[in-house]
Amino acid sequence: MCQLLGMSSSANAAITFSFTGFAQRGGRTGDHADGWGIAFYERSGCRIFLDDQPACDSPLAEFVSRYPIKSKIVLAHLRKATQGEPMLSNSHPFQREWGGQSWIFATNGDLRDFHPPLRGPFLPIGSTDSEKAFCWLLQQLRERFGNRLQPPGWLEMAPCVAELCASIARHGNFNILLSNGQGLYAHCSSRLVVLERRHPFPTARLVDCDVSLDLGVLNRRDDRMVVIATAPLTIDEPWSPLKTGESRLFVDGEAVWRHTHPDTRMFPAPTTHSGRGGNDADGRPMAR
Repeated sequence: MCQLLGMSSSANAAITFSFTGFAQRGGRTGDHADGWGIAFYERSGCRIFLDDQPACDSPLAEFVSRYPIKSKIVLAHLRKATQGEPMLSNSHPFQREWGGQSWIFATNGDLRDFHPPLRGPFLPIGSTDSEKAFCWLLQQLRERFGNRLQPPGWLEMAPCVAELCASIARHGNFNILLSNGQGLYAHCSSRLVVLERRHPFPTARLVDCDVSLDLGVLNRRDDRMVVIATAPLTIDEPWSPLKTGESRLFVDGEAVWRHTHPDTRMFPAPTTHSGRGGNDADGRPMAR
């Protein structure tokens, strides 16, 4: 399945260090080679980069890893296709407008027999189960809070999002990152890990390439940051796993709400792959 990366920070920060290691999993240290994308929330809007090529060989990914875009909320995704071909319209993160806000969504999972009725403005452009789930999620939120001139605050909305995620997760693993630029929402069905960074900041070393960084030089004493990923990106830092069915809301670099749905279960990973690599009969990645 795919790989997720998210960041919530108390101050505008660049994610170039984490993204440098993350991008290697897009075809070099991992077989998530069916496209990638990253979204940065900035004061005037949301900046998104998408590519349908492997991130490890992408000139655009190389540019992102070197250009220090400052943001308080970032979502990134490496795709390993299970439903839908490798193409730009199937690359995450997906973006939609609701209530005058840019909503960004990325997921790691595989949903089966998920065919919700879609009506209104939120319709898929590509052919993935992921985009369909995003459209249905926003449709349900719009119907529940549609009498508001603007969407409600996250603390009011989070329990509703958790309920909807639990409903979708009955169809398969559904690990997601969702944001409107005000908070970063994470839901775990099978695997997500979280790292909290605050003073004293360490020197961190990436798992996927031989790169280290002294984070204390770049951060102030009162800065704080949360990094969320499918698997740990650094060595010797205290990454902690979310539970199956657990949802958390992060604002300004710290968790402000959490909930665990007891009925969510973890599904076996899919043994077929519709993208560039594919799997053999035993589910092992084939050479590209």
